[in-house]
Amino acid sequence: MSLAVIDAREWQNRFDLETGQPRKSDAPVAEMAARVLSRHPYPGDVDEQANQWVTDTALDLISHYDPDLVCLSYVQQFFSDRHFNHSETERERLFAAAMAEADRFVELSGFTPVIVGTGNMIPLAGDMDLSGLDGLAVSSNWSARYCGIHHPSPRDMEFLNSLDTLERIVPRQEWIDLFQAAQPDLEILQDPRLMPDFLAVAREGQAFKTMGTTLRKPVHIPANNFQVPVVSPFGPVTDLREIKPLIRAHLSTHKIALILVEGVGESFFPESRYMVQNGVDWFCYEPGDAFYLTLSTGRHQPFAYPAGFRSFDKDADAIKFPFSGYMDAVPGHTLGLNFPGKSIAVGNRSMFMHMAFGVDISIECFARNLFNQGCMAVVHRDDK
Repeated sequence: MSLAVIDAREWQNRFDLETGQPRKSDAPVAEMAARVLSRHPYPGDVDEQANQWVTDTALDLISHYDPDLVCLSYVQQFFSDRHFNHSETERERLFAAAMAEADRFVELSGFTPVIVGTGNMIPLAGDMDLSGLDGLAVSSNWSARYCGIHHPSPRDMEFLNSLDTLERIVPRQEWIDLFQAAQPDLEILQDPRLMPDFLAVAREGQAFKTMGTTLRKPVHIPANNFQVPVVSPFGPVTDLREIKPLIRAHLSTHKIALILVEGVGESFFPESRYMVQNGVDWFCYEPGDAFYLTLSTGRHQPFAYPAGFRSFDKDADAIKFPFSGYMDAVPGHTLGLNFPGKSIAVGNRSMFMHMAFGVDISIECFARNLFNQGCMAVVHRDDK
């Protein structure tokens, strides 16, 4: 059973990850992870030192655990660019600094890097307020392009079809069929009854204002990044799903770091980069759970936590993993799962580091909507 160690600077406690109940553990790996946490308080999502925290924490963890696989995410520049209005010069500095921090980790650790960008950010052109529908519109604080529409009335559909800021309105089965054609073994693990009847897709630069979004209005949002940049020393890749098998094929001979830099597009990558497919047809992955899980599992994952999913209608008594946000199960098929060597993940993306990669030990910020509540380590394996 997985152990969570939460460090709020003034106190540190241990919990069962699945139930959220207090739990005692004096396993050497748990003790080591707790000490690393205490040495690296999280500075905050938009703090200039947030990405440095990722590097320094990862290097400390490496020095005490000696992993063969490391997964990192550098996200400070994404949070800062999304929520604050910077000059173009400052924006370029933020993105370049993120790449420089990834390079610093590679230089100091000696790991062979596979670096993945999530693509460019663009200014918000406008947002669509769908709160007045007869049915229910559900979007996410971290999604700009997609919104789920539940039980729309004829009046709702007439209104939606009149919006020139919408690119398309896709029935649920058509959305599913699109991905099943691309991947016949597609998994839909959530209750289909809680999925939206229609998926509303915004035009590039537009976003939604609905249930699920917050009052913190974005300044920049992800572009329609149908391709994203990748640096790979192991040869070319053409699709996001090819990165997992590429890394696993070389872990017997290399110590490898999979590094994500969110909000960073191809212009900040070296000329040796590859541009890889990021989605299917009209659907591109935004930075979020579907992107992370598709990268880590090597399978399309738009329905692990689908856009517009009514997670709030789940049976409250059946909800597990209270420290994992809306993620309610440890995913299968992930990069570190069943890997016999040692593995770690460190990043300033809450939830994703301990859920998306299947590694032995993860350390991440414990923050929600930019509010810093400390940091958390999760120990999935203490037997290596």
